[in-house]
Amino acid sequence: MKDFAINVLSKNVPEDKVGVYFLGQAGFLFKTPSGKIAVIDPYLSNCCERHVGFKRLMPQILDPGEIIFDYLLISHAHYDHFDPDSVPILMSNCHTEMIAAYDVEAECQKLNINDKITYMKCWDAVALDDITVNAVPCDHGELAPDALGFLIEINGKTIYYMGDTSFRPDLLENPALQGVDLLLLPINGAFGNLNEEEAAKVVSILKPKMTVPCHYWNFAEHGGNPGLFKTNMESIAPDSAFTLMRQGEGILI
Repeated sequence: MKDFAINVLSKNVPEDKVGVYFLGQAGFLFKTPSGKIAVIDPYLSNCCERHVGFKRLMPQILDPGEIIFDYLLISHAHYDHFDPDSVPILMSNCHTEMIAAYDVEAECQKLNINDKITYMKCWDAVALDDITVNAVPCDHGELAPDALGFLIEINGKTIYYMGDTSFRPDLLENPALQGVDLLLLPINGAFGNLNEEEAAKVVSILKPKMTVPCHYWNFAEHGGNPGLFKTNMESIAPDSAFTLMRQGEGILI
């Protein structure tokens, strides 16, 4: 696990780029040329097995105390996105700033985490030193009505993290979502999320410069087949660039 943290901390990001690393499940890490590090929805424990019986199948590549993040983004309060075993450690350094959906507030109160948190609802925006976060709507069903997508601006690049969401073409009509530098979207097709075909349809509508799928393989109950996503991309959005990232892999955008 320490190899991943050492790799992230030691690598310099070119001035015109953003480093993007896949943590597994729906977690991503972003690094700026100045060395600032943001992380979104990191699942760094096996708490879901204890709480809901969903056993982790993919290895943990990072312990929550190995990297002090500048920014922690949480799209909603489900425990594979808000990890109650890891968040107290991630926030214990008095440096990390959390930007989170409103349903996360109740979870933070349970854990007595009260400082350096900004809660967001749809259309809110938060501007910090190296990152601007815009909250955009998603549809993760009635069990997560406060869930958000994030439109993130870092170093002149725009990243659209769809969060957990079903196929809602009406929510894609926002011009700000068109042609982003990087689109991150789920493909597991369960619990109110896009399946592989629907994800490819989203790409065909939004036409991002690059797409990376997520939310697969970590739990048997979740489903998700990156090979099927690849097949659908080749037939539905053949002119759109995408890449399948393994856990710990980094790319530059």
